[in-house]
Amino acid sequence: MTTSYQFHYGHGYTQFSLPDQVASYEILPAKIEPQQSASQIIQKALDHPLERLTLSHIFQPTNRVVIVINDKTRPVPHAVLLPPLLRQLKELGISADQITFLIGMGTHTPMTASEFDKILSPEIIQNYRIVAHNCDAEQELIYVGTTSRQTPVYVNRLFHAADVRIAVGNIEPHHFAGFSGGAKSASIGVCGRKTITANHAFLLDEAAHVGHYEDNPLRQDIEEIGAMIHLDLALNVVMNSEKQILSCFWGRPQAVMQAGICESRKVSMQPVPQLADLVIASAGGFPKDINLYQAQKAMTHASLTLKPGGIILLAAACEEGVGSQPYLDFMQGVDSIEAVYRKFDQLGFQVGPHKAIQIARILQKHPILLTSNIPAETVQRLLLQPCSSLDQGIQTAFQINPHIHTVAIMPYAVSTIPVFEG
Repeated sequence: MTTSYQFHYGHGYTQFSLPDQVASYEILPAKIEPQQSASQIIQKALDHPLERLTLSHIFQPTNRVVIVINDKTRPVPHAVLLPPLLRQLKELGISADQITFLIGMGTHTPMTASEFDKILSPEIIQNYRIVAHNCDAEQELIYVGTTSRQTPVYVNRLFHAADVRIAVGNIEPHHFAGFSGGAKSASIGVCGRKTITANHAFLLDEAAHVGHYEDNPLRQDIEEIGAMIHLDLALNVVMNSEKQILSCFWGRPQAVMQAGICESRKVSMQPVPQLADLVIASAGGFPKDINLYQAQKAMTHASLTLKPGGIILLAAACEEGVGSQPYLDFMQGVDSIEAVYRKFDQLGFQVGPHKAIQIARILQKHPILLTSNIPAETVQRLLLQPCSSLDQGIQTAFQINPHIHTVAIMPYAVSTIPVFEG
């Protein structure tokens, strides 16, 4: 007898079966249901800014306002977040022609105008100025100083020139920044490559880990960048695994993060009853598995469930492939974990190739099998083992280790922080 399971995979689903004689358990985000509608939750947050902030002291009718939003790789519910925010700005005397939407691309390839409808409504596209940030367009950046950790801060000129700067996003686990949200949308999203590279170099620190905030040097550098670029406000939501809004916070970025992290931990941090020989995981479907660059986060979280030598089997559709040409280029001619480290040491820290180090760290302890739409030869080039399906991946896992006794199942690995206290 077997038991069947179904995972989100891209825009659809994928299935697999496990023999009943194998001990298995699921690790899921907490099943928390919204207590109000999304619009009610958001409006309540907008009506009651954290720390009793008086918005009329921040906004003046002549202000130029920049709203930083996330790109297509993030599951931010712009459709329900932005209309009430824009209504509030209108009530404060800010008209549409005073507002610019700045898409926080980070080091991702800038979205084109033809892609804006993937994240914004036709009404916003027609009535507001929209700009996709380009971290490599140096003429569009301005230097504002260096953080206490020696990160040079170059920020988008449009953002810098605004009178009021707002970041809109979501708070959820992040594999090295601890949590997404707050200042990160701007500190990484609309800064230059030199800034992002210097900040992301802290991911090599052991404290730069999922779920770590206060003691995470990379995250605290992000907070300092946010203060230096004068990010004024953040509007962030916490969602459950079904992308339903559970809570919303509006106010100063650090206050939003402190409040949001508490709620995010309730959803994401889940106990693990025992360490497993095999973990079968899904990134959680689109957009979390839009490419391997994003889906890698699921590998990091999945590894937390495993015994030494345990196997990761990941389902990630990766409709846009690997998602980073610099990462692919770095892996050209690299045929081992040791070669990854040697080449990385020779070249120095770079965003893109840093993904190779993150995966190499996992591969030192765990084989990784991948079911995706990426060509098999490309998957192998990345030192991963391609599988045509999860069922085939399970067969391969048992070939690697015929003595698999315990299997962990993670349907929403990117959104789940496994906690083993044994």
